[in-house]
Amino acid sequence: MAERSERGASTVRRAVGFGARAAIMLVVDGLLLWVLAKIGIGDYAPSFGEAVLTAAVIALLNALLWPVLTRLALPFTLLTLGLGSLVLNALVIELAFDLLHDRAPSFGAALLVAAVLAVASMLISPLLDFDGDAYHLRVVRRRVRRGRARNRTDVPGVVLFEFDGLGEQVLREAARDGYAPTIASWLEQGTHRIVGWECDLSSQTGASQAGLLLGSNWDMPAFRWYEKETGRTLVSNHPPDAAEIERRRSNGAGLLAAGGTSRANMFSGDAPRCSATMSVIRDRKRSRSGDFFAYFADPYGFIRTIALSLADITEERLAARRQRRSGAEHVKRGGFYPLVRAAIAVVMRDLTVATLMADIVEGIPVTYATFVGYDEVAHHSGIREGDALKVLRRHDRQLARLQRAIAQAPRPYHLVALSDHGQTQGRPFRQRYGHTLEEVVKGALERGEVRAPLAVDESWGDLGAVLADAREDDSTPGRMLHRATRGRAVEGTVALGPNREALSDAAEASESDAVVMVSGPLGLIYLTSSPERLTREQIAASHPRLVSELASHPGIGFVLVRSQGEGALVIGAGGTRRLADDHVEGEDPLAAFGPNAADHLRRHDSFTHCPDLLVNATYDPDADEVGPFEEFMGSHGGLGGPQMRPVAVVPRTWSQPAEPIVGDEAMHHTLRAWLTETGLG
Repeated sequence: MAERSERGASTVRRAVGFGARAAIMLVVDGLLLWVLAKIGIGDYAPSFGEAVLTAAVIALLNALLWPVLTRLALPFTLLTLGLGSLVLNALVIELAFDLLHDRAPSFGAALLVAAVLAVASMLISPLLDFDGDAYHLRVVRRRVRRGRARNRTDVPGVVLFEFDGLGEQVLREAARDGYAPTIASWLEQGTHRIVGWECDLSSQTGASQAGLLLGSNWDMPAFRWYEKETGRTLVSNHPPDAAEIERRRSNGAGLLAAGGTSRANMFSGDAPRCSATMSVIRDRKRSRSGDFFAYFADPYGFIRTIALSLADITEERLAARRQRRSGAEHVKRGGFYPLVRAAIAVVMRDLTVATLMADIVEGIPVTYATFVGYDEVAHHSGIREGDALKVLRRHDRQLARLQRAIAQAPRPYHLVALSDHGQTQGRPFRQRYGHTLEEVVKGALERGEVRAPLAVDESWGDLGAVLADAREDDSTPGRMLHRATRGRAVEGTVALGPNREALSDAAEASESDAVVMVSGPLGLIYLTSSPERLTREQIAASHPRLVSELASHPGIGFVLVRSQGEGALVIGAGGTRRLADDHVEGEDPLAAFGPNAADHLRRHDSFTHCPDLLVNATYDPDADEVGPFEEFMGSHGGLGGPQMRPVAVVPRTWSQPAEPIVGDEAMHHTLRAWLTETGLG
């Protein structure tokens, strides 16, 4: 059915010329204006011919005024997560009516007209191949002709498109069930194949992207961690911390160093050009938010994005209601979450795709971009729930958009879809047992205060980083945005939502006797009485019940602790494993966590900032579930199940790895080898 629809759409595109397509859109817009007037929207009733003429004037004004308006009003547009574009277009509509008819509809009516025209453009223009992609690519080609020379060559470029949090098995099921039609077509046509691999502990974007892009994620024990010797907390997606992490890990020869671009990532891969990349936001030689401007030049393209955002907000509210009414397990999905979800899953998606299309038309040799929508929705609904899979399908459609853009490129391109980690399903620890990990630690301590700094929300952090990137741009919009967000600026980022309090909370962690941090099903416990990592014997002297009560808790699978005499020990409720020689007493606490679990923990144990106690939630292999310490239904960060099994969909012509890919650094070297085969080494 989908193939027949696509063939039919292609036939329409071939049959209708550019001028005719434009005329059809004008007639459709005129018809909508006429219908809206007939049902009482506005206080003027034009004839059908006058309505079409009004639509033409609106289109002309958009073509003339929109590039100027968007540059001047970009701060307002970004601060309103794009909704400001509807306001701008409503003003253009009022101006068109005033010029033609000496009277304008009310602002509210003009706003409604703008929304209706945007939805019509969204629904109709793809059939006519007269959508925002075509407009955007024309803008980009003009920019390329005016600026740098096109990188014309027969050596293929590579676009690395990351689906954040997508596990191998979920992707295979999605391709089979119609939720990844573009990838499914690649597999059916034999142009690509699926390569599964295993990420590191901790299985999360910070450590994974440092390994993939920089070639090293050493001493990154979790998404955020505490450094006892300085009392500092490092958070992977906090721009100053990301910059420090990249400084520690980069050797200047990352995956993107040879003329590549980094789009919406945590780390730059040493790319000379970046946008919305956490680690280089304050490096104005490399971070260029101006690369987003071409996208804002299309009035209906971006307004269409806003219409899709509103639809996503509605869909989220309906999905949450269905989940509650069905009695299904769930986590909180109210408050600002629907708006944040739309900003991440729609607005950021479209902005990032726009920059990728620009990179393709320019002929950039290799680019890497992160799309976090599936990961964000799966956290709240579950990894196989319908609304998460729908977001995955919409992200998959972006690959088809990029395929169409390749026709405009000065070189051939390989499209690669990959992920940084997976997610494991499971109801949160607090819901299962009635208390948090912090409360378990507090009850097991003999004395002292326990502090669990508020987690920095990844989605709010991503949005704040985009604003921080744009506010640093040395342009009129950048300076305006800088002034507008001055009160929200915190250490190089724009702190939105709960992150303002969370960043302040993290800075005060050293004032307590114990610090507890969580990353999905992974827990890090630091005892601040010593700047050094404490041994099991030292911990027992001060807190004799702590290790045993943690290890025996039904929601905790194991505890990693360093013993003075035996080295690293993994302790579970029914037994202990000594990592030095893998000797097991009683039941092996790692039996359910996979054949490489001991190696992952040995590596973790060698980190300078490995916590005094590292705990991992229980994993049930029969149910394929873990009980995360964070309030998520789908989680990642530790060991157990598909969170450790990311995926890559690569060209079939690329060589088959000689052995299983285990670890992000191993995947980095594999990617480098594939780029060398392509001619980009």
